[in-house]
Amino acid sequence: MKLTRFVPALAIAVVTLTGLAACAAPATPSAAPAPASSSATSTNPALAELQKSGVLKVATEGTYSPFSFHDASSNQLTGYDIEVITAVAQKLGVKPQFSETKWDSIFAGLEAKRYDLIANEVSINPERQAKYDLSDPYSVSYPVVIVKADNAAITSVESLKGKSTAQTATSNWADFARKAGATVEPVDGFTEAVAAVKDGRVDATFNDNLAALEYFTTTKDTSVKIGFEVPDQKVSQAFALRKDSGLLEPINAALKELAADGTLAGIGQKYFGKDISK
Repeated sequence: MKLTRFVPALAIAVVTLTGLAACAAPATPSAAPAPASSSATSTNPALAELQKSGVLKVATEGTYSPFSFHDASSNQLTGYDIEVITAVAQKLGVKPQFSETKWDSIFAGLEAKRYDLIANEVSINPERQAKYDLSDPYSVSYPVVIVKADNAAITSVESLKGKSTAQTATSNWADFARKAGATVEPVDGFTEAVAAVKDGRVDATFNDNLAALEYFTTTKDTSVKIGFEVPDQKVSQAFALRKDSGLLEPINAALKELAADGTLAGIGQKYFGKDISK
């Protein structure tokens, strides 16, 4: 997701969408994978096996706008993360195949080899670095706290002590809230977290500034507001892979190419009006 998302352990709800026509963002037409670029011209056995299969299996939530969600008009899976990993797959000469699953089940599915990587705003932290291969960052954000519009009590991290927040239970955001002294009410995702704040079931919810910006821009919701920001706590997001999968180096090479040729900046402009990869 970032410090990121939340819920008790749930069974994996997987919907596999194959082919770019069903999976990629609306702006990405259905097509055969692009010829492998220099990032994919490797003797790496894992990459060779991936190219032989022709498919990069990707896990994502599909419910976390604007990073991974379904377009309201077409119902196609789209979003910043979806477009970035689709571009990476094209650099590697393969197609992305998406499996949609809840955040709290997503790493279990990776470990069970149901997919090759997670593309869902996975925040880089020491615990994840020790357990998984994390790619170079492809987005950078910082935490914000959303509260009811009439809440004048929550204005800083310190003011969260003894308060309640709605978060995905295993997310970085949940960890952030607990460290601030708040209790965490588990929810499935950002939309449910905001609903819990609006209903008065919790006092606040943590998320990143980009998700909050998109929420307020698209919904025009005036019943909630940003209580405070934590701009000095920058969070970098990466793709998560199994340790020693053999795919980390070519994926990082593809990301470098996409940064150099302006693709990452262009995708950021589309969703946020700026390059969020730096």
